[in-house]
Amino acid sequence: MADLKLAFFASKRPEAQQALPMLAARYGNHPEEDADVVVALGGDGAILDTLRRRFADNKPVYGMNLGTIGFLMNEYSPDGLVARIDRAERANLVPLKMFAVDIHGVEHRALAINEVSLLRQSAQSARLKIVVDGRVRMEELVCDGIMVATPAGSTAYNLSAHGPILPIGANMLAMTPVSAFRPRRWRGALLRHDAKVNIEIQAPDRRPVSASADNQEVRDIVKVSVEADHARRLTLLFDPGHALDERILTEQFAF
Repeated sequence: MADLKLAFFASKRPEAQQALPMLAARYGNHPEEDADVVVALGGDGAILDTLRRRFADNKPVYGMNLGTIGFLMNEYSPDGLVARIDRAERANLVPLKMFAVDIHGVEHRALAINEVSLLRQSAQSARLKIVVDGRVRMEELVCDGIMVATPAGSTAYNLSAHGPILPIGANMLAMTPVSAFRPRRWRGALLRHDAKVNIEIQAPDRRPVSASADNQEVRDIVKVSVEADHARRLTLLFDPGHALDERILTEQFAF
């Protein structure tokens, strides 16, 4: 589509900032609200920032890697961009919604594309009670933290914590502990995509815990609920042969 309207967003990385005016001069640069596709330049952080602005309109996002890892990005090339976008494969992502209450009774809501994570704030380990779909699954988990990850986020922090890699079409969520001390051998769980997770913090005044929806952090929480927000959809575009499900499969055979 020769008349495809593109909007470019660049991270603060020098490489992305340098590419932005050149691409804008070559392809035009429309406001995001008027564009057909939003092109993110940078690393995975840049595309996550861009996707968060798409919750309202679900416009497709095409990323080009000018960052470090770029797992959610395509290879950077200034040539033939419109044709690449026109041929791109789509990956639909469902975010997580987090509802947290802090020690002051203040309620916090946020959306996560990768994961909702809980982490201890002090030298003392966190003590957590885990409830799934209204049933207590673990009375007490002593750990540095825990996360609930989407398939798209399963290769991010979840993988670093030795959690499972989930294919995009798996319709599952990964619950992964961070440095579990008791029960020491617990490695986490696989949950249905429609599971409702509630986590209660034991002794939050003495063992403070934070909760984060991706990079949106709330400190000193007493409880958190997490579930998929199936009313929302996000669309990522990938060059043929480099779609997200293929990258996830490839990652599972990496050493």
